[in-house]
Amino acid sequence: MLPPMAQRVLVVEDEEDIAFPLVRTLEREGYDVSWVDSGQTALDSLTSEPAAVVILDLGLPDMDGLEVCRRARDAGYEGAIMIVTARAGELDRVVGLDYGADDYLAKPFGLAELQARVRALLRRTSGSTAAGSDANGHGLRIDVDARRVYAGADEVTLTGKEFEVLNILAANRDKVVSRGRLMADVWDENWYGSTKTLDVTIGRLRQKLEGVGVTERVVAVRGVGFRLEGGPAHA
Repeated sequence: MLPPMAQRVLVVEDEEDIAFPLVRTLEREGYDVSWVDSGQTALDSLTSEPAAVVILDLGLPDMDGLEVCRRARDAGYEGAIMIVTARAGELDRVVGLDYGADDYLAKPFGLAELQARVRALLRRTSGSTAAGSDANGHGLRIDVDARRVYAGADEVTLTGKEFEVLNILAANRDKVVSRGRLMADVWDENWYGSTKTLDVTIGRLRQKLEGVGVTERVVAVRGVGFRLEGGPAHA
């Protein structure tokens, strides 16, 4: 059975006609649901009372949902974030996952599908949490084709960019991979944004791997890049 905190769901949606059915549906499923209608209120809520899942609309009145996602991750939020939005373009989906979201659902969507997605996210996050307490010593298992990572029998929930960074580091185990190569291979050789994006991604990846007690460590080599140290990963 999931612990009480793992059942709390935060709905961040400024349109009442969308939020109310969501809240009612999730409450009927037995979740402890909170609803807020702005990005800053969502961030404040996560600080005072962490949630296992955040259902986050992008079109909020005070700030873009992607900014809420980024700030929540930067502040250390480790729960699941599912973006729901009318912006159904591929670019928004990719950008959302890069900002630290775990899943994406385009409007309009069926409530049954939303319920299934929330259940899946809770299974993934609760599995990773449990691994941290009793799975010390597990090595990573990387399923490249499925783009999934496991610590023992438990899946480690990674975003798309976190997976790609880890996959490159694992393929070059115990060797230093330069910052430039990671930026070119994972983002794009024409990426003109700040390389802080890489540092944020590495930070979240480290946090997740340490949280499940794996033997591998991501080590920074000052002025050069990063190296994955530890036992061999295999698919």
